[in-house]
Amino acid sequence: MSNRYDRIRSELAHAESADPPDALSHLRIVLDEVSQLLDEQLARAVVDGELSLRSAGARAGLSENAVGPRLARTTQLAPYARSDGRVTADDVKRARYDKKGAAPAPTPTVTQPMRFKSRRNS
Repeated sequence: MSNRYDRIRSELAHAESADPPDALSHLRIVLDEVSQLLDEQLARAVVDGELSLRSAGARAGLSENAVGPRLARTTQLAPYARSDGRVTADDVKRARYDKKGAAPAPTPTVTQPMRFKSRRNS
């Protein structure tokens, strides 16, 4: 994780000394890195720190509804994500249970996209 913080510091330093048009790309990288860092910390807070989704979201300045999709993008909770791209409180409970029991995370189910099949009248 230190590597992520180092990259944020480096990109901020570049943005600070760059011309405004060039600073934009550095600041975009900072936003992306901070967003990923926030998502990973949210996952740790709800699994390891046993915070509720609401409490973790409030501490991060997010609504409870914004937390589930962010958790689904993390390496820790992605295997527990539902098909709608969210992690719910029940999914977090399962992740906690699996972690305490040293059970492996479930294998994410890969669903095939729906394909159009034409009907032919013979």
